[in-house]
Amino acid sequence: MKPISRHPLVRSTVFAAVLLGGHAACQKNDASAGQATGKLDDISQQASQKLDQAANYVGQQVDAAKATAQQNIDAAASDPSINLDPGALASQVQANLEGAASATNAAVNKAMSSTGAGLESAGRKLQQRSSEASSNSQSAPTDGGDAQKQMDK
Repeated sequence: MKPISRHPLVRSTVFAAVLLGGHAACQKNDASAGQATGKLDDISQQASQKLDQAANYVGQQVDAAKATAQQNIDAAASDPSINLDPGALASQVQANLEGAASATNAAVNKAMSSTGAGLESAGRKLQQRSSEASSNSQSAPTDGGDAQKQMDK
C-alpha cells in the first residue's frame, strides 16, 4: 500500500487546495487582483483537470477491483469444490468398520476374561466354604446322640 503522500488523489487535492487558497488571497488584495486573476484562473483550470484525472484514476482502480472480484466469484462458483471418489469412500468406511469391530472384540474379550476370573474366584470360595463346612460337621462331636440318650432316661 502506498503512503498517503504518494497517492495521486491526495497530492492533487492538496495542490488544488493550495491554489484555491492562493486564489482567495489574491482576490482579497484588490491592487494585484487584476493581474493575478488571469493566472489564477489558468491555475484553477489546471487544478480542476488534475482532480478530474485523479477521479478517473480512482474510478479505474475501483472498476478493476470489481472485475477481479467478480472473476474470482465466477471461478469459485463454476469449480466443484468437493470431489467424491466412491472407491476411496468405500475403503475408508470399511477401514473404520474394521477398526470399530476390532475395538468391540477387544472390549468383549476383556469383559469375558474379567467375568470368567470373577466366576472362577467365586467358585473357589464356594468350594472352600463347602469343604470347611463338611469338615466341621465331621469333626463336631455328636452331642445330638448324647442328648437323645439323656432324653430317653
